[in-house]
Amino acid sequence: MHLSEKEGIEKNSFVVTGGVGFVGSALCIELVRRGARIVKSFDVRTHSPFSPQLLQNGVHLIQGDITDKEDVQKALRGADCVFHLASYGMSGKEMLQYSRVDEVNINGTCHVIDACLDHQIKRLVYVSTPNVVYGGKEIVNGNENLPYFPIDDHVDPYGRSKSIAEQLVLKSNGRPFKKKNGKCLYTCAIRPAAIYGPGEERHLPRIVNLAKLGLLPFKIGSPNVKSDWVYVDNLVLALLLASMGLLDDIPGREGRPIAAGQPYFISDGSPMNSFEFLRPLLKHLDYDLPKTSLAVSHALLLGKIFWAFYSFLYPWLNCRWLPQPLILPAEVYKVGVTHYFSFLKAKEELGYVPMVSYKEGMAATISYWQERKRRNLDGPTIWAWLFCVIGMSSLFAAAYLPDYGPIPFIRAVHLFFFPSLLALKLMFVLAAAAHLGEGIYAWNLAKRIDPANARGWFWQTFALGFFPLRLLLKRAKK
Repeated sequence: MHLSEKEGIEKNSFVVTGGVGFVGSALCIELVRRGARIVKSFDVRTHSPFSPQLLQNGVHLIQGDITDKEDVQKALRGADCVFHLASYGMSGKEMLQYSRVDEVNINGTCHVIDACLDHQIKRLVYVSTPNVVYGGKEIVNGNENLPYFPIDDHVDPYGRSKSIAEQLVLKSNGRPFKKKNGKCLYTCAIRPAAIYGPGEERHLPRIVNLAKLGLLPFKIGSPNVKSDWVYVDNLVLALLLASMGLLDDIPGREGRPIAAGQPYFISDGSPMNSFEFLRPLLKHLDYDLPKTSLAVSHALLLGKIFWAFYSFLYPWLNCRWLPQPLILPAEVYKVGVTHYFSFLKAKEELGYVPMVSYKEGMAATISYWQERKRRNLDGPTIWAWLFCVIGMSSLFAAAYLPDYGPIPFIRAVHLFFFPSLLALKLMFVLAAAAHLGEGIYAWNLAKRIDPANARGWFWQTFALGFFPLRLLLKRAKK
């Protein structure tokens, strides 16, 4: 399919659900660039890191809930085409919120389909997931002929709900509008691989934060395991081509659109091991990639333990104080079992060819994360925190606290290494003074090289001593 880049976009109106997210915002901006008359972002969030750029480009930000039928009806009124990106439960704590996952991914999709039929919107492009056909069993160079993974066998509610939603969307293809005028709704589904790029909000921040804290203790599965990734610009291109593939008024191609009722796998076309994919990013950020490997069966057991523990904490899953689980069963399958897919169908029917290679996409992603690290307060691993906090606390307890509870035992351990209680007290004073001196030095140094975070560098160095100071000295050297 060879069309103008503005075909079906110029002078048309678009709604992007989940439009203030990473992919949604990139899609909105590209629609504006290609001459769309109106671009509306419909999202439950009122603000995101991408909101200012959306407003600068003239995108209309509409706040609303995809699970509220009236909100959806209002947002979609007047659109010529809808991109349905809004979803919930892809990773982390969200995965365990079954009811919310179904409410957003299934009920929300039903509201979008109904609104399209009510408002005579002819094109609906749904962003799905490869998990509709994948559930932990190896797939090598799969294609769109693969059957849906059995609904009851999905290991997480996200894959199950997205499978149901995709089937609803594709079965709605060709449904006549409620105002019977001989026209109908055309739909298709895009199944993107794991998405990356500058500003990505789900996968990379979680991985980078774990690496920063020293909490990436192991790889999962064999080094030969491969999976797909897709750079954000490539995915946006695929979504736009899919919308063009639903046009039924192209001269010489009247009739049923080529993409109508069809699913498409989309990726960069470079399947690789997830940990090798991440290696350049972590290396350039001076974080360690794990050297040891954990078998998939053992990782699954660990994931099930985290699943059970976080299920017990269900009432508090939305609380900010509760960190993300280290790993969950569905995430083990994502990185520990080979599954990648061919985009040949998208190439032949939509004209999709990745315009950004893995090397180019990763280079842009690395530059973004290096700049983000430079702007933010860096810090040592959690093991350094535990070492310093526990060490200084136990030294203070042994030197100054009265005999109560475990204090006599702690004092006895310390006196095994120090000749007297006076020596313990002197050691604590000297250590505290050293930490204070290092904190003052870090504060003065940070005022020259990282003034926005100078206060943070002081308190962090005061608490942990040389561990954060070493990072600051390294930054000053660069």
